[in-house]
Amino acid sequence: MSELSRPAQVAAVVQGREVAEFPELAPEAARGRVRRITVTGEEVLHRRNAEVPEEMLGGSELGGLIDDMFVTMYAAEGVGLAANQVGVDLRLFVYDCPDDEGVRHVGHVVNPVLDERDLDDPVVVEAEGCLSVPGPHADLGRAEHATVRGVDRDGAPVVVGGSGYFARCLQHETDHTLGRVYVDRLSARERKRVLKKMSEMSQDVLARRQERAEQLAEEFSP
Repeated sequence: MSELSRPAQVAAVVQGREVAEFPELAPEAARGRVRRITVTGEEVLHRRNAEVPEEMLGGSELGGLIDDMFVTMYAAEGVGLAANQVGVDLRLFVYDCPDDEGVRHVGHVVNPVLDERDLDDPVVVEAEGCLSVPGPHADLGRAEHATVRGVDRDGAPVVVGGSGYFARCLQHETDHTLGRVYVDRLSARERKRVLKKMSEMSQDVLARRQERAEQLAEEFSP
């Protein structure tokens, strides 16, 4: 998911647990390498991805992928990124996203399952964007609250929940793992408008990402 604005960060919740201090960028990013972000229309974005198998949990391949996803997300100035957005057919996402109270939420979820929406929970319409739709945003309704369940890279259970902007992020990223890009939820007319805008904006957006990737490489170099 792409960022619109970041409220002041007053605390950090990492993997669903509050921590007293946390660095500006998640430590995983320093170990990763920036990967290319897929763009809507590419096949891996438009089908349900494979479950992360048990034998990958706790392994270096999965850990390295998560590290790469964090630094790729930061290079693209996003707040969430799914594995299929770096071309990997696995149900997994990372996030570093504030909620509407300015609380920062950081972590990853493997094989995420989104709880069903409580019928009393309001649907909020706000602008939403996506790193795989570089540039434009569009108004889209999402539940005000969301809870996602899964496991972490080592297979330990994870439950992550939130409201407002962070809830939107959780819903958006879980959608990715099921093969849905946010533009798939728009009307045909609005989707056409967004994709036209993307074609106009993407070159500048991708140039900014490349510049940011180079800055991060310098920052993390020994």
